[in-house]
Amino acid sequence: MTEAGFDRPPQVDLRTDRAHSARIYDYLLGGKTNFPADREVGDRLLGHVPGARAGARAARSVMHRMVRRLAEEHGVRQFLDVGTGIPTAPNLHEIVQAVDPACRVVYVDNDPIVLAHSRALLSSAPEGRTAYVEGDLREPERFLSDPAVAATLDLNAPIALTLINIVHFLSDEAAHPPVSKLVDALPPGSFLALTAGTSDHAPEGAADGARSYADAGIELHARSRAEVERFFVGLELDEPGVVLINRWHPELGEGQGRPDGEVSVYGGVGRKP
Repeated sequence: MTEAGFDRPPQVDLRTDRAHSARIYDYLLGGKTNFPADREVGDRLLGHVPGARAGARAARSVMHRMVRRLAEEHGVRQFLDVGTGIPTAPNLHEIVQAVDPACRVVYVDNDPIVLAHSRALLSSAPEGRTAYVEGDLREPERFLSDPAVAATLDLNAPIALTLINIVHFLSDEAAHPPVSKLVDALPPGSFLALTAGTSDHAPEGAADGARSYADAGIELHARSRAEVERFFVGLELDEPGVVLINRWHPELGEGQGRPDGEVSVYGGVGRKP
């Protein structure tokens, strides 16, 4: 079932005159929910980093593999996805509800166009439940206190927090405090699944990519492997640890064969003891 308070007309200002990271990502994925400002940044990025489309697809693929493994191997039935982005089938709830239709998912994003398309995120299997909450990773207290979260998730049972391709839009000072607060708010046995961009394998391309975003007023912060591992301090890393996303359980689905420099994103999953 869907969360009853969210079936509402999307009367919001979509702010299509300025680029947004979620819509740029949608453009790189070949989606249609993007606008000239987003495509301009995307084309500039592709001029510097020709593999950016393949990297975006790899990031989407690793999300599929992570949540499927969490549901199948670790028995997780609740998911909190922050920085959801434009709906792109299959969405997270469709993947985990294919494992168990009773899975419950809360989506969180601050892009008004994601709200406008949120009905695609609310098509839950009848045995499960989904909800969409407007929120920003930098203000976890605000969306955690939203009634839809408590109505959808059992906050005393394990939850998988998914932060896919979001923390690299924040500095360490802006990213670590809210991520820590979110992990602290989850019960034991919960998981953090996170991906973050890196310049370890293609430093020139990463620098050019950061400039492409910066010209549109969007910060982009590449991190080393050790810096990404800091997000998992206090957690038990699932095998194979923090690795490039093309190397994270490629046997579970698409992801093999992409050069490291083309991907340039680290990912990992950690369990809260």
